[in-house]
Amino acid sequence: MRTPNLLPRIGAPLKFTRNRLYPIDTPRRRLIAKCTPDHDEAHAEVRGHRLLSDWYPVPALHHRARLLGHTVLVYERLPVGTDRGLLLDLLNTPATSDHVPLDAYMRELTTTYLRVFTETAELSPPSAVVGKLYRDRALPGGRLDHYYADHDLPLTGAEDGPRLGDLARTGLYVNGSHYRLDWSGTLRWLRTAFDSPVWSAISQGDPTDVNLAAPLAWLDYDTAGRNAIAGEIANFSFYMTALGGWLVPTLNPEAFAQHPATFDRVPANTPCISTHLQAGTVHVHFTDRLTLARRRALSHYWERLVRPLAARYFPGRALSDALRPYLVMRIIGVFNLAELTPDQRLYLLAKLALCMAPDFSPPGFFNLTESSCPAH
Repeated sequence: MRTPNLLPRIGAPLKFTRNRLYPIDTPRRRLIAKCTPDHDEAHAEVRGHRLLSDWYPVPALHHRARLLGHTVLVYERLPVGTDRGLLLDLLNTPATSDHVPLDAYMRELTTTYLRVFTETAELSPPSAVVGKLYRDRALPGGRLDHYYADHDLPLTGAEDGPRLGDLARTGLYVNGSHYRLDWSGTLRWLRTAFDSPVWSAISQGDPTDVNLAAPLAWLDYDTAGRNAIAGEIANFSFYMTALGGWLVPTLNPEAFAQHPATFDRVPANTPCISTHLQAGTVHVHFTDRLTLARRRALSHYWERLVRPLAARYFPGRALSDALRPYLVMRIIGVFNLAELTPDQRLYLLAKLALCMAPDFSPPGFFNLTESSCPAH
């Protein structure tokens, strides 16, 4: 008679950011251990998980251990595997597939959000709102300083060509229209853009397609708590249209090793970009491209969640004004523009110009209509 193996089996680590995840199998449970080098972040995650569990479906936290240089959090492991278990995997369905599962998922997601947001919404001072993704990055010594302090980046591949600082004088053309863009002024404005009271609600805070499990559950809790509603909308929408299907898997492919279908979809989610320099002014022409699944998901999100929230908390132009600083931070505060290719950099600067324009319109900014690439 064989003696059963009662020792836990630890699988190969999965790496998404600087944290590592270790699958653990015991005779009774399937677990996942998150090992993080930042004790304060781990503490914030435990606190966020506890708060979120009162409002959203989340996997159970079974154990917490503080080790030398790391904190380990051990959660229930959800059935996430190769190309399954995340919203990302529903978005990676082929164009020939029906989207009934995705549509049902988005109805459940938006219904849950709308219920929790309306029950927990309040006008909050900045100190009461989670600041990690937005306000903290704008503070002195934060990510904006780390990326851009004293760095006047070239706009094109030529070191002797125009630079970010020249945009205040020349502006740039985006799809044939001229836009003023004062880079230094934009950074100065962003420093204090998160210092006013905002409408906030209880949320996970970083609603990306890899932080939302399918069946519906919320993952990753270090930004969980009271978050700006406008920040939630900006984060989900820009990740759905630009980051999740294109830039993130392009720049951080290791994070998608368990979801290889993501790479099959990257070409269909990559914007068509062309640029040229004329009389010292940069011209950027782009056409956003998204798979049908991503367009459907975003359409559901805006129709079922954003529109009701806007009617209640952001009437008239208030939604545009509320979204602007959060969207700007997603554009320039996720990836360092200096580390991108010239086309990637100019695409984000074109998006920045559209966002900073006086007539900024969120529905127009997140236009999901695909057309052929402009000929320039």
